[in-house]
Amino acid sequence: MSATAVLLAASHAALLVVSLILIRVDIREHRLPDAIVLPSAVGLAGALAVAAALAGDTTPLGRAAVGGLALFGLYLLLRLAVPAGLGGGDVKLAALLGLLLGWHGWIELAAGAAAAFALGGVHAIALLATGRASRETHIAFGPWMIVGAWAGLLA
Repeated sequence: MSATAVLLAASHAALLVVSLILIRVDIREHRLPDAIVLPSAVGLAGALAVAAALAGDTTPLGRAAVGGLALFGLYLLLRLAVPAGLGGGDVKLAALLGLLLGWHGWIELAAGAAAAFALGGVHAIALLATGRASRETHIAFGPWMIVGAWAGLLA
C-alpha cells in the first residue's frame, strides 16, 4: 500500500471518528463545536495537501478546495436567508464535508450535499407525521449532513 493510500485511509478513519462524535453532540446539544469542526477541517486540508504532493497530482486537492468553499458558500447563503433554519456550526461543518467530498469528485460532492437534505427532510416529515415534532421543533441537521456526506462517498 502506498504512503498516499495509507494517509488517505488514516484521514478517512479519523474523520469517521470525528463524524460520530459530532453526530452525538449535535443530537444531544444542538451544536457543532468549533473546537472539533475547525481543527478537523484544517487537519483534513493538510492531510489532503500532503496526499496530493505524495501522489504528484494536485487536481483532487483543487477540487477539494472548491468543494469546501462551494458547500460553505451554499450553507452560508441558506443561513443568511433563513437564520433560524441553520446554525453557524452547520455552515462550518459544510466546509469540512465539502473538502472531503470534493477530493473524491464532483458527483460525490453533489450526491453528498443532496443526500443531506433528502435524509433530513424524510426524517423531519416522519417526525411531523408521527406527532413527535411540530413546525416549531428544532431538529439537528448536522447528523444528516454527515450521514449524507458518507452516503455520497459510498454511493
